[in-house]
Amino acid sequence: MQEETLYTRTEMILGHDAIERLKSARVAVFGVGGVGGFAVEALARAGVGSITLVDSDKVSVSNINRQIIATVSTVGMYKTDAMMARIKDINPLCDVKVKSIFYSQETAHTIDLSQFDYILDCIDSVAAKIHLIVSAKEAGTPIISSMGAGNKLDPTRFKVSDISKTQVDPLARVIRLELRKRGINHLKVVFSDEIPINPTGERTPGSISFVPSVVGLILGSEVIKDLAKSQQ
Repeated sequence: MQEETLYTRTEMILGHDAIERLKSARVAVFGVGGVGGFAVEALARAGVGSITLVDSDKVSVSNINRQIIATVSTVGMYKTDAMMARIKDINPLCDVKVKSIFYSQETAHTIDLSQFDYILDCIDSVAAKIHLIVSAKEAGTPIISSMGAGNKLDPTRFKVSDISKTQVDPLARVIRLELRKRGINHLKVVFSDEIPINPTGERTPGSISFVPSVVGLILGSEVIKDLAKSQQ
């Protein structure tokens, strides 16, 4: 009987060649919060060989309700460091790089997007999100973006789509318009057509354990499937 490995069950579904492609893949995740953390979890458990984490935030108590890296013991740690430790505990062979910076026009020069096989955009800031998308397109690197996950309660309403076909989602509307101004009409996204819930009127969006996690896993699944079928 063949010895079981991290890849045994995944290989039953994707096949040996796909596993080898995942092992050699280089993926960057921008934003390692409620959405990004679960996306990274999917990548690590599928055996992606190189993962770069970009996030300037530290774990706070209010993150514990929804972020996979947020526990009492990680409060105060950089999210990138907490996520790196988790990845290494899942797959010690994964090459993990961390950039504990806030991605923006000012810091973008520190990361060469062309080195990656795929980029996951899990950024909250509209300006940073647009800059990353435009830069990824210019670099010719595939990118998938998360739209709004805050103030949502129904995880079954999230779907994968081109941004040109999104509806209801306020963030998707803003991103769609801004990208059109820059000559970009197509972008793979995960969005929800659920009307946002904000009963308290707070500016900071509310969140719950079972929504960002689903969005992150959908994002991760799309990247894994795309990489598994792509040609080297």
